[in-house]
Amino acid sequence: MGRHPVLGLGLGLGLGPVIADASALAEVTAAFAAGSGPVAVDAERASGYRYGQRAYLVQLRRAGAGTALIDPVACPDLSGLGAALSDVEWVLHAATQDLPCLREIGMVPTRIFDTELAGRLAGFPRVGLGAMVENVLGFVLEKGHSAVDWSTRPLPEPWLRYAALDVELLVDLRDALEKELDRQGKLEWARQEFDAIASAPPAEPRKDPWRRTSGMHKVRRRRQLAVVRELWETRDRIAQRRDVSPGKVLADAAIVEAALALPPNAHALAALHGFGRINRRQLEQWQAAVDRVRGLSESQLPQPGQPVTGPPPPRAWADKDPAAAARLSAARAAVTALAERLNMPQENLITPDTVRRVCWEPPATVDAESVGAALAGHGARPWQVEQVTPALVAALDQGVS
Repeated sequence: MGRHPVLGLGLGLGLGPVIADASALAEVTAAFAAGSGPVAVDAERASGYRYGQRAYLVQLRRAGAGTALIDPVACPDLSGLGAALSDVEWVLHAATQDLPCLREIGMVPTRIFDTELAGRLAGFPRVGLGAMVENVLGFVLEKGHSAVDWSTRPLPEPWLRYAALDVELLVDLRDALEKELDRQGKLEWARQEFDAIASAPPAEPRKDPWRRTSGMHKVRRRRQLAVVRELWETRDRIAQRRDVSPGKVLADAAIVEAALALPPNAHALAALHGFGRINRRQLEQWQAAVDRVRGLSESQLPQPGQPVTGPPPPRAWADKDPAAAARLSAARAAVTALAERLNMPQENLITPDTVRRVCWEPPATVDAESVGAALAGHGARPWQVEQVTPALVAALDQGVS
């Protein structure tokens, strides 16, 4: 088999300077408004380096306008550009990752085409951008700067070339995937998925985000949980003030160590894994957080576990409700078989959470109408309801019998 050509920049109109002032942004906005066809959009964040998920570079490409790289730190309000492109289809790869940081700077699409999701629905085993470009278009993307600190200024030229490649072939990939989805009879399904993403409201802030600290399963007692909460919240304030990733301030593993040990003083804290290299002033700060927890009354301590909404974990079903466990087993088998037949991942056919909820509390009368309504009530799209309902009706009947 012949070697695929390696794609470096230069297929299109080349790469101009990064857009970093109002006049250059106005020119780009006019050029992209006058372009034709869909617009490829991508954003680079500085996850692991900076606090939060803001965009530090925005890349766009559109026929007739070429490629533009925009610095959203220098140009924090891109709502004018977003408005100029509001009626245009935006092509993104893994849209749900980029849409929140684009929304923050005023760029909100009304129509999207997600090439990663399209790849999943079409049954591609590898859906990363590089793999998709290679398998669908036959090009190898030059890679190598994906995990860099995009908040760096000025951004090095090789990084900018790398970033521009991410939008260079996105519209070509979109066109090829549209044809493939159409060939498989899945194009309407994809459109419903894209519409659901574009119209979804911004995510609600997580309740008790400290509970997601890695290693939390080791922490059992309520006062220890309170130490995790106090250290997590202290770390978050410091990280936000310094604009660095929380993990660079203090590791999750160190938080859990301190919670389990409940050290009586800074000397004892310094002996714990993750605290040995911290200077005296910072040690005192972390110890003060531990000491604050010592002063809390029982009623001020957090409860173990979060209040559970929805069904219990499936492993508990056999004891709590054997009939529901039988329904779930039958439903999972039916969904697996259907996903294999349709050549797509099960979670894209229907979310596991939706299957669990319908199996735990099925409609009083199990038929196509009631099961379809239950699926739709949990957010399933019309195409999913149409495909999954017959399989679930049979499974729910089987689970009852």
